Amino acid sequence: MRHVTPCFGITAVLLALVCLDARAADSPANPASASQRHPDRANRFAMRGVVSKEGAGGGRPAAPGATEAPAGFDETTNGFLPQGPAFESLTKESVVPLRSFNDDRFVFEQVESEADGVGPVYNGRSCAECHQNVVTGNGSQVTVQRTGRLEGRTFFESIGGSLIHSRAVDPSIVEHVADTDGVRTFRISTSGLGAGFVETIANGTLLAIRDAQPAQVRGLAVVVPVLEAGGQARIGRFGWKSQHASLESFAGDAYVNEMGITNPLFPEENTSSGVYVGFGTAFDLVAEPEDDGEDMVAFADFLRSTKAPPRGPRTSDVDAGERAFAEAGCVACHVAAITTAPAGTIVNGGEFTVPEALGNKIIHPYGDFLLHDIGTGDGIPLLPTAEMANTARMFRTAPLWGLRTRNRLMHDGLSFTLDEAIQRHRGQAQRSVDAWNRLAPDRKRQGIAFLGSL
Repeated sequence: MRHVTPCFGITAVLLALVCLDARAADSPANPASASQRHPDRANRFAMRGVVSKEGAGGGRPAAPGATEAPAGFDETTNGFLPQGPAFESLTKESVVPLRSFNDDRFVFEQVESEADGVGPVYNGRSCAECHQNVVTGNGSQVTVQRTGRLEGRTFFESIGGSLIHSRAVDPSIVEHVADTDGVRTFRISTSGLGAGFVETIANGTLLAIRDAQPAQVRGLAVVVPVLEAGGQARIGRFGWKSQHASLESFAGDAYVNEMGITNPLFPEENTSSGVYVGFGTAFDLVAEPEDDGEDMVAFADFLRSTKAPPRGPRTSDVDAGERAFAEAGCVACHVAAITTAPAGTIVNGGEFTVPEALGNKIIHPYGDFLLHDIGTGDGIPLLPTAEMANTARMFRTAPLWGLRTRNRLMHDGLSFTLDEAIQRHRGQAQRSVDAWNRLAPDRKRQGIAFLGSL
């Protein structure tokens, strides 16, 4: 890490966001009025411009010339970055961030300390604490805690924000849930495998998926600012609320909110339950920003270089189960195949050009990256604003690729079997659950075999 001065769930601190409905694909962004305590932050996260469709390529079904995205749990690059020096040969002294997949993996796994800027309140000391299972970058059993309260129908975040950090550099500043916070939940760590392919799905493709969904299950495409592009509007796709549209924005958010390390996109330290504990206090000896942006980009580039989660063995039961899953209507939201934008397409508000390694690739996420109300909403909206109030009952469709590496399911990790997770679905998913429950026992067994192959 290069520091300017020596001396990760994801918190939605974006302060301007608008939702697109089916009639407003490219409407101008409307600034939200949240967080009047930080007018400078509100300006920094103000959304600018309109949503570009990001080229005519990509989509479903596959575009001409599209090829399957590389998949595997093998710690090798998808081609976005070179593999680099042998991972085992790298040390803190020899690693060169941004040089290769292995270099950036080293940075992603590196355990950091207070001298690097960790804290004062935080949840982990390494990205891999939350994103490692089978291989680095995958999800894990680690959850974060979020709370707030309702006054009438209005949601208010806990003092200091809805994210309650579980760790601190000093016992006196460990955060605790306020008695008045009646809205309480866990959110489990999401997977970052194949994230480069997700980042390079064109906005127009996500809108086309939404528009093709039956009205009763149609998802919500949320539009968020790409922070490294000065707030340029783009459709969100990362995080439980699709609160980020780019991997640099996502990485910068996680760096400060999960590890407590400020960076160019998030230069303000978190408080301890509303009390300032940043630089200048006894709890933080490193001036902001604690990372000059190099590590943040290394995290993003590592995720861009990961392969998609691979499928398990395909059997006759698995194939029959996939048909049963489709017949129940589950694929309306758990979309089986999406094609990324062609190489050369400019995305992320002009800050990223889709490379050959990521362009025109067919992925199988079994998700749509849209928000839906399936009856499991935790009561915490994407932003604590009137415009975002409806998102309190919504979550991004969980991509099912890599599902076989998880034994704690749903957003809170509190469903322990696949059938439990299915039965929790209500709201927009009720018809599909009813159709699933009408399946003959043998077809349900095959459906579970299919899910277990993902």
